[in-house]
Amino acid sequence: MVPGDRVGVAVSGGADSVALLRLLESLRDALGISLLVVHFDHMLRGAESDAHAQFVAELARARELEFIVAREDVAAAAARHRWNLEDAARRLRYAFFERVASEGHAMRIAVAHTADDQAETVLAHVFRGTGPAGLAGIYPLAGAVVRPLLRTRRQDLRRYLDGLGQLWCEDSTNRDLSRQRARIREQLLPVLERDFSPRIVRHLTELSRLSREEQVFWTALVEDRVRALAEERDGKWTIQIADLLSPLGLPGAVPPAGASRRGPSSSPFRALTEWLVRRLYEAVRGDRRELGAVHVEQVIHLAADSSSGRRIELPDGVVVERIFDALVFSRAPHPVRALGAGKGVGQPDAYEYVLSLPDHGTAAVSVPELGSRFRLKVIDWPFAERDTKRQAQALDAGLLRDPLILRNWHPGDAYRPRGRRQPRKLKQMFLAKRIPSGERGSWPVLESGGRIIWARGMPPAEDFRARECTRLGVVIEEERL
Repeated sequence: MVPGDRVGVAVSGGADSVALLRLLESLRDALGISLLVVHFDHMLRGAESDAHAQFVAELARARELEFIVAREDVAAAAARHRWNLEDAARRLRYAFFERVASEGHAMRIAVAHTADDQAETVLAHVFRGTGPAGLAGIYPLAGAVVRPLLRTRRQDLRRYLDGLGQLWCEDSTNRDLSRQRARIREQLLPVLERDFSPRIVRHLTELSRLSREEQVFWTALVEDRVRALAEERDGKWTIQIADLLSPLGLPGAVPPAGASRRGPSSSPFRALTEWLVRRLYEAVRGDRRELGAVHVEQVIHLAADSSSGRRIELPDGVVVERIFDALVFSRAPHPVRALGAGKGVGQPDAYEYVLSLPDHGTAAVSVPELGSRFRLKVIDWPFAERDTKRQAQALDAGLLRDPLILRNWHPGDAYRPRGRRQPRKLKQMFLAKRIPSGERGSWPVLESGGRIIWARGMPPAEDFRARECTRLGVVIEEERL
């Protein structure tokens, strides 16, 4: 918080949040901030929820502070989205905080998590099974949310309220021992403090601080490596396998030939490889939820031990495919609606468009299945600019017959490319050009009179190419929609 900030204080009615409000109120002038009160009603405890909302409203009114409240049926949302109740409550509550900030009511939302909450969170993560990221626990600053009490003990806040004569509400679910968090709070931590270390909460909060510092370092390093090594195009992220397994490019990062085929587990940079996998998954999906250690191991195995064309599916429809010497992270494709009729049109990535070539000018067709627009330009020949590359790809308009059909590749397609004596299958040409198998089914091909005369990135058909005697040439150009 900086001078001039308008801070929304998230007040549930419990002791911690009420203490946070009174503390910030006492420091308001010194900090140069203004305050308002925000309250989220989860509608989980019936009359008790209503009473807490009313208590917070009266508290805000007594302190002469603006009050913003939202109510949502958390239980219904949890059932609808198949979230557990605690996760649903957290999602909806923080979405409300984000709305308050994004709508300009506040620049920051102060939340009353304490050192005890931090210790409970770290222990809960350990019991669930976690790595260093989980040990980082609750972050002091996350977006618009700030947590100024993470080093303050819950018992100190209660003593502070008692000294003010300030009342608060007790949440009955905090003592519901069917919930793991309540068992940690009411049963485990008191035993640890009494029988093992009276400073256990401080030790756990310090562990979380050190873990957060490491996370900051790793995040900066991984972002640097992603920028240097990965490439994004049309929502797909590609990284060379050598770069993934040896992300710093140092010798000894990948086991030598003949070593175990179980992936680069002996690499000193294995941890960075795992971080890169998680970051690329996040780049496609938007977050890392549901991605576990077993999924990361599958991706590394795909890179280290599999052949081109193999793929795996990760949670939430993220697909990783090995394409020659690279891995491609993308969303699983949705079936494409077939257009037109003819052989192969029933396959998921099929399309077929009919064009009519003008005497002069341009014929254009958009292919949403590819996200591209193709232009067939009829130009005087020989080409005035003497563009050798363009000449080599040009067709002779006088040899073409309507209708022209732009369609996707069909298995068995073949034609005689420029300079060849014999026809060649497109599949062989794909292999020679290292076209990924996942892209071949939608690869554009142009027919004239039932014969293939052109395919994207390939030489034109020998029988239809432009020559010295050509009067009108046809140049095909592709642009993104």
